[in-house]
Amino acid sequence: MNVDVTALPGVGVRKDFSLSKVDRRLGVIDRRDGGTDLIFTAVGNPDTSEQVPLSDAEARTLAGLLGAPQLVAKLRAEHREIDGVSTRSILIGHRSPFAGRPLGDTRLRTRTRASIVAVLRDGGVLPSPGPEFVFEAMDTVVVVGTLDGLEVAATILTDG
Repeated sequence: MNVDVTALPGVGVRKDFSLSKVDRRLGVIDRRDGGTDLIFTAVGNPDTSEQVPLSDAEARTLAGLLGAPQLVAKLRAEHREIDGVSTRSILIGHRSPFAGRPLGDTRLRTRTRASIVAVLRDGGVLPSPGPEFVFEAMDTVVVVGTLDGLEVAATILTDG
């Protein structure tokens, strides 16, 4: 897939690509002031752009939403040949008892035999977090284990 990158003098940088199923382009504008806009444009007519300004939190959340499924899909593909191993992404919500607390407090591995292999935060991946790693609300945790272990892990991380 080709991503077009266009300098916007005085504004920032536009990055967009054509969607395969509709006659539209989708992208972002990284503004010089640090802001981010989501853009939708008709193919061949950049003057028809629909621009949606995103707050920093919205941009991070969208990046996490888009990054989590890709990472989980890749892990699932890699574990496809290992019988009994599954991967799941779990959101640490604002009401999670572990938001603001270290991973070690969950005792997740001991309680479920599942392992946290990565945390997605602010559009980035934090691989192999240790027990001292402190969760933040809106982190997406990538967990590997049995289906039963993943169910229990989801309950622990969301409800305690």
